[in-house]
Amino acid sequence: MDKSLLTEGLSDAIGFIGGALLGFWLGRLLGLNVFDAGYSNASIGGILLVGLGGGIGLQVARRWRRKLDAKKED
Repeated sequence: MDKSLLTEGLSDAIGFIGGALLGFWLGRLLGLNVFDAGYSNASIGGILLVGLGGGIGLQVARRWRRKLDAKKED
């Protein structure tokens, strides 16, 4: 039980952080800077990409974990 909770937490964290970092770097490539002063369009766009990247990374990690669990049951 504890090992599965640890695996779930770590995979969620890695998926979220990995996705958020990918969103951040994609934003940087597009010229969107999360750390602009104030709330410019570039800043809002960068924040949006970081949030979307984190959410997508989390969902990818959960699907990966479900796929591994399904293989274990077979």
